[in-house]
Amino acid sequence: MKDELAEKFKIIEAVLFDVDGVMTDGKIYCSESGEALKVFDAADGLGIKLLRDFNIITGVISGRDSKALRFRLRELNIQHLYLGAADKLIFFNQFLDQVKLAPEQVAFIGDDLPDLPILSRCGLAVSPSNGCNEVRSMADYVTQRQGGEGSIREVVELILKSKGLWEDYIKGAC
Repeated sequence: MKDELAEKFKIIEAVLFDVDGVMTDGKIYCSESGEALKVFDAADGLGIKLLRDFNIITGVISGRDSKALRFRLRELNIQHLYLGAADKLIFFNQFLDQVKLAPEQVAFIGDDLPDLPILSRCGLAVSPSNGCNEVRSMADYVTQRQGGEGSIREVVELILKSKGLWEDYIKGAC
């Protein structure tokens, strides 16, 4: 990883995520009763837990909202939730005000056009490998993994490694 990119990872104090296409594979399953079902990757869930364990703030800014999503976000104990967000940049700015961080200290993982305004403002813009062309071209980092298949975990490991926290965690886990 280039020094400039490594430095961007190192100063991150908060990570925000889009949901569809980032925390999930982007597919929306609907039951006969119209209930939305989503599939989440357990490795991404552990990655989010690791961020919290190291006092890195987590949050979600998503254009959608559903019972399934709220259930998973409660399970992951993500406290900053902005769901049903038509204009995501408004909620990004609100988040910055709430947590008193500069944009440079915040990473955002997004995959599609509604994410572009945040990706152009945050300190570390990330796209899963299956993000749309416009998002991938704007991203500071494009994951090797696809959205919903460990892309969040990949970013978490890079953040923790850049901060020198990963090896301590591994040693403590053994």
